[in-house]
Amino acid sequence: MSTAIKSMDDTKLAEEIVSVLGARVVRVCSDDRENLRYAIRGPMRLRSIVLGRAALRHLLHDRDGVVKIEYLQRDLLRCAEQRGEYVYPRRSAINPMHDQPAVVLAV
Repeated sequence: MSTAIKSMDDTKLAEEIVSVLGARVVRVCSDDRENLRYAIRGPMRLRSIVLGRAALRHLLHDRDGVVKIEYLQRDLLRCAEQRGEYVYPRRSAINPMHDQPAVVLAV
């Protein structure tokens, strides 16, 4: 699989990751060029998957990429019944301060 990863691009890698959910996954066209978006059909809680292109490209060139891709596939299966949206990389990993509400102090 490591030789296959070298010849892959971010779109093919995303297809491989979401393929663990079977035919229920459909790619969604979006104006957002930084992310690949997928919609989920069927009787599960998970409704959308958002995969960051930069993070996927990083996985393609990572020495441990194969292991991390397998982890992502397992994590996606595990979260399919728990979350409404799966985002990679997780938003808290992107910008931990972005998820916290801003506090304004008046003097």
